[in-house]
Formats: sequence, structure tokens, C-alpha cells
Amino acid sequence: MTIHFNKKQKITFAICIIFILLVFIIWIINGTYVFTQTQVLVEKKDPLFGTTYKEWQNKFILGLDFTLAISAVSIISSAVLFFLFKDKRKTQNEINS
Repeated sequence: MTIHFNKKQKITFAICIIFILLVFIIWIINGTYVFTQTQVLVEKKDPLFGTTYKEWQNKFILGLDFTLAISAVSIISSAVLFFLFKDKRKTQNEINS
């Protein structure tokens, strides 16, 4: 049994794979954190007294949790589109039986 994909299915599959790869590349570029962070602890220096202190800075860093969630949504939506784009034509064997 061989599986043949039509043009729309191939495009859907390619877009899904490219999107998942892009999300993982962004995750790797952001530092491969396991959990998504919305604030980062930054060390600052007081210019007047020369002391250092730590302060929370608002910054979004994509984590593996969001990366996997985005990938799962992409796979599910692509699977739905994949089956919706299935050819409706019947083969000769299905017509004869």
C-alpha cells in the first residue's frame, strides 16, 4: 500500500515542518530555557555610589513549554487540514466493489 499526497497536502506538511523548525530555532537562539520567562534579573551599578544591585527587568524569553505547545497546535491544525484536503476521488477498485 502506497500513500500519495496531493499538492495541498504536500504544502500543508511543508508549512507545518518549517513552522516547527522556526519555533525551535527561536527557542535555541533565546537560550534553550525549559520554562518561559517574562522577567529577567539584571545586575545594575549605581553611578553615584559605585554599588551594584539587582533589579527585575520585563523581558519575554521563550521556553520549551511554549515551544512544545506551539508545535502541538501546529501539528493538530495541520493534521485537520491534511485530512480536509484529501482527494475525494475513488479508485477504480472502490468503484467496482
